[in-house]
Amino acid sequence: MKDGAYGLVEVLGSSNAVVCVDRMVKTSDVYFKTWNTRCGGHTTIFMAGDLSSVNAAVSAVAENPPCQVFYTAVISNPHEEMVKFVEEMAAKFPGK
Repeated sequence: MKDGAYGLVEVLGSSNAVVCVDRMVKTSDVYFKTWNTRCGGHTTIFMAGDLSSVNAAVSAVAENPPCQVFYTAVISNPHEEMVKFVEEMAAKFPGK
């Protein structure tokens, strides 16, 4: 399935990631795809939906952050390789 857009938000820690995901899904019609935790607990959240919904969700966290947000991005009309990357990452971490 090809998503209209991906929203990425990087925070420190999985608890902060959960709080951000909660805010984003309450803000607009987006859904959680996966997350990835790396060096020192930095967690990147991947949300998906149509472009305007993803923009609204990412903006809700970026403009009024519930925790320290290190980075945000919106990828519109992701390339099929990007979709494959996100789907593979989601498959590696079932339950996330």
